[in-house]
Formats: sequence, structure tokens, C-alpha cells
Amino acid sequence: MPDPVARTLDEHREHAVAMVSPLPSLDVPLDDAVGSVLAADVRAHLAVPPFDMAAMDGYAVRTRDLDVLDGVPVSLAVVGEAAAGTGTGTELGAGEAVRIMTGAPLPPGADAVVPVERTSTGRFRAGVAGVETSVAVPRLDRAHVRPRGEDVMPGDLVCAAGTAVTGPVVAAAASAGATSLRVHRVPRVGVLATGSELVASGKPPAHGQIPDSNSHLLAAGVRAAGAVAVRHPSVGDTITALAGALDELTADVDLVVTSGGVSAGAHDVVRALLDSGDGRLSDVHVAAVDMRPGRPQALARWRGVPWIAVPGSPVAAFVSVTLFARPTIRRLAGCTTSDLPAVPRVAATGWSSPPGRVQILPGRHRPDGRVEPAGRDGHLLSGLVVADCLVIVPAEVDAVRAGDPVQVVVL
Repeated sequence: MPDPVARTLDEHREHAVAMVSPLPSLDVPLDDAVGSVLAADVRAHLAVPPFDMAAMDGYAVRTRDLDVLDGVPVSLAVVGEAAAGTGTGTELGAGEAVRIMTGAPLPPGADAVVPVERTSTGRFRAGVAGVETSVAVPRLDRAHVRPRGEDVMPGDLVCAAGTAVTGPVVAAAASAGATSLRVHRVPRVGVLATGSELVASGKPPAHGQIPDSNSHLLAAGVRAAGAVAVRHPSVGDTITALAGALDELTADVDLVVTSGGVSAGAHDVVRALLDSGDGRLSDVHVAAVDMRPGRPQALARWRGVPWIAVPGSPVAAFVSVTLFARPTIRRLAGCTTSDLPAVPRVAATGWSSPPGRVQILPGRHRPDGRVEPAGRDGHLLSGLVVADCLVIVPAEVDAVRAGDPVQVVVL
């Protein structure tokens, strides 16, 4: 059994991400694209807005009719009404105005809208037709008009390839005339917890057994990264059981994430399989990453499918999925960057850190924005329940003090 290769956290993440490439792309209807990543730029077919439109309820006017001394209202004849969706064909002449509602096309000849609350009318009443034949309006300080193409013109870039498709992305594409989007296929990721001590959740554990919580934790992390999780029942500590489960999973997934059995214990089944020379294995990397928790890690391919193996401790598994599996999934999904941006914060309290290793500590924000360790102990699953970030403490730091700057990955 060869010794693991020493790696930094960043080096191991780079190796994990390098195992995969963006998945193939396909055209899907707008609503079905949400949650995917754009595989091609979206360019506008239509101008947005498609015509000069009113930005306020009020009166469409000609600004040259209002070119009078400040504070002296001008009386204009009301000659029509323009509603959103219909507009009016009435062309404004000198001294004329048209009632207009937000979103309605500006009538020919008009170049501004006076908000109704600034006129002698005061307000419009819903469902009541206009009866005024004239209106007094003041001089304008701005036009209250959204000009044609103010947002985008035909051919303009709406969203770039690599953008995650959200509701606003779909809305922007639809407003610019798109009916479908070219996106990368959503990754399918198989998850599997190893350990003879594990029993399915809901089944009473016998003496020495514990419920399998890790497979649920892995599946949730995979979904949070934007992939479809395929959860396999846990397997015991035998090479035959693990290999069989990997055979099942790799028949229908783009990536496999397992927890447990990756260290050097006598019953660490993942490590035993990785060292077995099985012909279904390739590109095996067993690593000792300078982080705590989560030092033992492994990467490989099983029947050509990338495999990320993380420790079995729930906090170490969660940290590893966040730091290694999530960026790998983002790469599969077609994101242009797989980086995990760390943001600066200030420590609310002090704690110790293991010298020589990067400490990854579940943390939470206080109301004042400072961060503190989450839960009573950084190694307990209950701490993750209240965590909203991971605090990253560099290897050269052996103690964090209240008021010290720290970096966090927001969850």
C-alpha cells in the first residue's frame, strides 16, 4: 500500500476538477432550462423595449409645448388615451396631450410623459374612463420614457455562455425573443456511503451500528451544486460489495462521490479497492491533503467515470463535498469558473487551529456580520445544522483571536 501523495487543498481541488469536462449541450424550452448552465451566448432577436414606452402613468406630451417659465403650468387639450398592449394611433399636435398608462407605446409626436400626480388631474381611477378634456401640466425635469432598445438591441448579448440559468436569465431571454436556450446537460452524480456499521435510515440499528446519514448528506450536497443525485444504499466493508455498487452507479452517472474507507485502516474498503489493481480502475490518486478535517482523500476513475472518495466523518465529508465535489460538478455543468470564492470576515471570538494544516471550520454569522464556530465542536454533525459558512484558517496560523480577519466560503 503506497503512501498517499502530499497535496495542498488547492492542488487537490485542481486535480478533481481536471478529471471532468463540460457535458454535451442541447436546446431546451425556456422553463426547462432553469438550473442548467448556458452552453452558448444568448443574443437578442428583438429590441427591449420594442418601442418607446411610457415609464409612468400620466400624459404623453410634446416637450416643446412645455417650454415655458418654471412654475407656470400649461393647459393642454386631452385628445385620446393609450393603454399598455394597444396604444393609440392619435398623433399629437401643438398643445395636445394623450392619457397614457405605464408600458403603453408613446403616441406619434410625443416625446415625454408627465406623471399624473404632477398634473391637475391628480390621479387616475382604476376602471374609470377618462372624461377630462384638458389638463394642466408643469415643466418636466425628465422624460419618463423608456426608449426603444434602452436595454438591448437586436444582436446584443443578453447572457454569456457559462451563465447559470435562473428566473431572471429566462425572463431576459424571453423578453429578447428567445423561445429556447442552448444549455449543458445537468450532471447526474452517484453517491454512496461505505461502512459495515451503517444501516438504512429508519431501520433500528443493532449494537455497534449507526444510521446511514452520509449518503443523504452527499446527495444534498450534490443537489445544492446543481446536479441530479443518484443515491445508492450503503455497502459493507468488502471489495466485492463496493465494486458491485460502483458498477451499478457508473452505468448511469457522470461522477461518483463516496464517503468512508479512504484512510489506512484495516477495514478501509475504498483504499483497499484503490490499491487492488482492479482493471476497472484508472487514474488513481491517493492523497494526504493539508487540511483538517478531511486529510485522507482519493480520486480515480471506475470504468472511465470520475470518482471522488472522501472521508466518512460527516463534517469531513461535508467539507470535502463542498471544496472538491462542488467545483467538479460546476465544471461538468459547464460553468466558466469552478472557483470557490472566499470572502473576508472578522472573527467574533477566538479558537485554536492545528499548526501545519489548513483548518476548515463550520461557522455562522452573528447579526453584526462577524463569524464564530458553529455548534459546540467543529467535528459534530449538529454544528453543520446551524452553520452558514466554512471558515478557512491558513496552515501557518495556530490560533485565531477575536477581531482577526478570516476568510469564509458562504454556504
